[in-house]
Amino acid sequence: MELDETDQRAATGSGIACRSTAEGTVVTLWGEVDAALRESASEVMATLAVHPPGIPVVVDSKDVTFIDSSGVAFLLQVYVLGQETGTPVRLREPSAAVSEVLDMVGIGGRIPVDGPDA
Repeated sequence: MELDETDQRAATGSGIACRSTAEGTVVTLWGEVDAALRESASEVMATLAVHPPGIPVVVDSKDVTFIDSSGVAFLLQVYVLGQETGTPVRLREPSAAVSEVLDMVGIGGRIPVDGPDA
C-alpha cells in the first residue's frame, strides 16, 4: 500500500513526493533534503522524465529545513529537464534554507520563483 504525501510526511519527517494537480505537476520537498532521499529523488525524476512537455512543474520547497548538495543537484536536474523539454519549472515559496543555499552556490534566481518574496 502506497502512502499519500500527508502520510509520508508524518512517517518520515523528510521527503520528496510528486503529484498531479489542476495547476500541473507539483514536486514537494520537506524536512532535511539530503542524500538519504536519493531513492525518492530518483523516483520523482523517473516520473518527470515521462511528464508531458509543456505542463508546468511547481517545486514546493517551503517546508525544507535543510538542503545539501544532493538536494541542490536534484533541484537543478528538475530545472534542466524542464529546459530540455520545454516544460516551465518554478519554485514555490522556497524556504530560507533553500534560498540561502541556492544563493551560496551561485544559482539563486536561476530557477523562477513564485511566492510572497518573489
